[in-house]
Amino acid sequence: MNMPYLVPVRTVANLLHELGDIPAGRVRLVPTPGTATIGDLSKSENRRCELVDGTLVEKTVGQEESLLAIWLSTLLNLLVVPRNLGYVTGETGFVELPSGPVRGPDVAYFSWDGIAGRRRPTVPIPRTAPDLAVEVLSPSNTKREMERKREDYFNSGVRLVWEIDPHARTVRAYTALDQFRDLTSADTLTGDPALPGFALPLADLFAELDRHG
Repeated sequence: MNMPYLVPVRTVANLLHELGDIPAGRVRLVPTPGTATIGDLSKSENRRCELVDGTLVEKTVGQEESLLAIWLSTLLNLLVVPRNLGYVTGETGFVELPSGPVRGPDVAYFSWDGIAGRRRPTVPIPRTAPDLAVEVLSPSNTKREMERKREDYFNSGVRLVWEIDPHARTVRAYTALDQFRDLTSADTLTGDPALPGFALPLADLFAELDRHG
């Protein structure tokens, strides 16, 4: 006698775990998780979301994180623009990664060498991957969420990932999923292998958090 096939039951807990054990408040229920598309990201209420496994996931936000990201992008452009090496995008510079998800690194660098025709894509969400992806950590970012992001980045051809913790004032620089360096304010952050020639004393980066009138 054939036994009926039982479809495994999926719960909200399963969904949150698959997305990286993120807080439930960051998951959009419209469209239904698993059915969202890139087109849904164009709606104004969804423009702060990433698209992961057909689910809209809100990016974390915070003034301190944004301040560091903008300052870092300025410092990167001081090297990138005069030498015309490529271009730098900010926290709303979403890309459809070749590995599937739509991610929005807080800062990203794209080398002209990796772009067809050496021209910046003009579509709102291009299907491409940066050479360097930077994530400025917020309190609601989980360990598993960041692991998943790194998997998405390196599986798509990203060469370098920086995870910046503004509260601990540290940076973890990944050159592969299992290769990284932990840096503090006493160290210098370099752009190898994605951006040779870039060197930033981290004391100069984190000093922006202390600047006042």
